[in-house]
Amino acid sequence: MNQIVVEELTKTFKVAIKEPGLKGAIKHLIQQKYQEKTAVNGINLTIQEGETVAYVGPNGAGKSTTIKMLTGILVPTSGKVLVDGIVPNKNRMDNAKKIGVVFGQRTQLWWDLPILESFNLLKDIYEIPNNVYKTNMERFVELLGLNDFMHLPARKISLGQRMRADLAAALLHNPSIVYLDEPTIGLDVAVKERIRRFIKEMNREQGTTIMLTTHDLEDIEEICKRLVIIDHGKVIYDGELQAVKDMFARERTMHVQLDHAIPGLSSLLSQLEGVVLENEKGKEFSVRFDRFRISASEIIGIMMNHGSITDFHMDEPKIDRIIRKVYDGELTIRNEAYKGA
Repeated sequence: MNQIVVEELTKTFKVAIKEPGLKGAIKHLIQQKYQEKTAVNGINLTIQEGETVAYVGPNGAGKSTTIKMLTGILVPTSGKVLVDGIVPNKNRMDNAKKIGVVFGQRTQLWWDLPILESFNLLKDIYEIPNNVYKTNMERFVELLGLNDFMHLPARKISLGQRMRADLAAALLHNPSIVYLDEPTIGLDVAVKERIRRFIKEMNREQGTTIMLTTHDLEDIEEICKRLVIIDHGKVIYDGELQAVKDMFARERTMHVQLDHAIPGLSSLLSQLEGVVLENEKGKEFSVRFDRFRISASEIIGIMMNHGSITDFHMDEPKIDRIIRKVYDGELTIRNEAYKGA
């Protein structure tokens, strides 16, 4: 079932043109000038129920603007948005009942109220039945470790505690879709891991559709199966996360353990195109290689002619290297990978 349908979605803003200083400000008051800025430019996107989608791109690419149109906060300049059959900006109340939103830089908790009181208010706002509220609270308290600060107001808790509370607040009413905008920004490793685990469990057990925007690329690897890359308001890649790894992550690293050291191993491997020996420690070493030039099985076969391999494993390629190359303009994937959403 298609849960989110976006067709030719476009959003433009008027940006004031001002000369610097007081003179420029006065001149603008008398004769106002504007130019149009296109934040989102003809995006097509379909997300099915239960998908986990990373929606990423450089700063200013149009990610947050897209999310705000999907939530109904912003009205599109042109194009079509349907969320569970609802036009978000025209049916904001109905849309709000179906979605949960977490903005890493903002909170939906009441600043001066204890966290528990914020949850109670959200229960009334969303008209959550008592049994659903009780079940969810018990589960969220356990999974997110909320007990230690439930009695404290939002202004007195740490960023990591606030993010955990915001996640619970966003999911209290059992939304079928959750938009996460930088949900782990500024958090330590332990809190990030707890939040990622929680999000994955919600997706796995309740089939919650997850749309994630983040600059923390480990979030993408841990949570999402599908990757959408946006740049200058346009989608430049839309596909499986593993597919983009397989397509563009040329380098692999293989860690090998032998029953005995191979004399002249460095010289042997240097004869192979695209192969680099690393971290050699007698019977253990690593081999970095370009999989487009030579396969792992070829390397293993050559080494087995000179000794016995007792163990080996491969490092999975990291998506962060690929995305950073896209951001830096080192890798253009539009013509090679993106076929249109």
